Amino acid sequence: MKLVRDARTLKTKAIESLRTAMTSFNSYDDTGRITTVLMHSQHACEMLLKAVLVQGKAKVFDKDSGKSIGFEKCLGQCRSHHDLTADEAGIMRAIDAQRDAAQHWFVFVSEDLLYMQLRALITAFDAYLKRKLDVALQEHIPPRVLPISTKPPGDFEFLVDKEFKYVNELLHPGRRARDEARARIRAMLAMEAIVTDEVEISERDIARIEKAMRGGAEFTAVFPRLATVGTTTEGEGVNMVVHFTKKQGAPVHYVGGDDPAAAAAVREVDLRKKFHLQRNELSTKVGLSPPKAKVLRDHLGIDDDPSCCHVFEFGAQKIPCFSDNARRRMEEALPNIDIAELWANRKG
Repeated sequence: MKLVRDARTLKTKAIESLRTAMTSFNSYDDTGRITTVLMHSQHACEMLLKAVLVQGKAKVFDKDSGKSIGFEKCLGQCRSHHDLTADEAGIMRAIDAQRDAAQHWFVFVSEDLLYMQLRALITAFDAYLKRKLDVALQEHIPPRVLPISTKPPGDFEFLVDKEFKYVNELLHPGRRARDEARARIRAMLAMEAIVTDEVEISERDIARIEKAMRGGAEFTAVFPRLATVGTTTEGEGVNMVVHFTKKQGAPVHYVGGDDPAAAAAVREVDLRKKFHLQRNELSTKVGLSPPKAKVLRDHLGIDDDPSCCHVFEFGAQKIPCFSDNARRRMEEALPNIDIAELWANRKG
């Protein structure tokens, strides 16, 4: 396949960044190693995605800003129109989420999990590079320099369970290791990107998980998405190939935004998805002015119902938001309620 000039340049940048990531992984020096591996691995993915888009004559520059599109948009376009599989997108997204955490705050990824994810990324990178650009990774990187570990790789389920137990140990009273525990929780949250395209890591989520773990919550309750991830491996040593897959049928009950009382399992992104209506939006939906909608909410006890209302805190600011349950209850109640009478009594 003859590559267009920009696609050829982007492909070269992608391979260069992957080489740097692998060099850092195999380095004797631990200083900044995890961050370097994550940052260059993510950059390799983004450059590869953009090379595929350019080769496919897709637009990679925003028409308003004139800047090239970011990782998420590249991933979405390649997923929708350029044959990127769900499994390939999942590992790329997980690396991006961990890179984001490492670059903007700090994260700690265990050696076993870092190795397994990097091997899975190389598997996905090589497959997509060959499939879309007709280039084999081994033409540019000898197999002998691929990420090497002296530890035999384990099953992903075993590794994350081991990591969970270790974080529990770090949280024991007297260990004085809370920062490392939270950094490891942050990394595990980022790994959820393997199986979902909506991963956001907030300190509120980390605090919620920390509290749940201190309270003795089980792994499947705290990280229900990770409990659905499996791996398949072929070969060994430098020839090992790793694929992340989603297990058929979740082994646990996933608690979503429908049950915010189950604090351990509910991510902030789930809550925002469920409680997506602010007060004025809710009043518009039910056809009332904001003051009259407030009267109806008070009459129905909407604000006190955890399935209808959730208060998001942004620093000192508290913003109540409402779910479709709230809208539905208000719409169903309207034909049987005299709003004018409620308003008069409220004003009185």
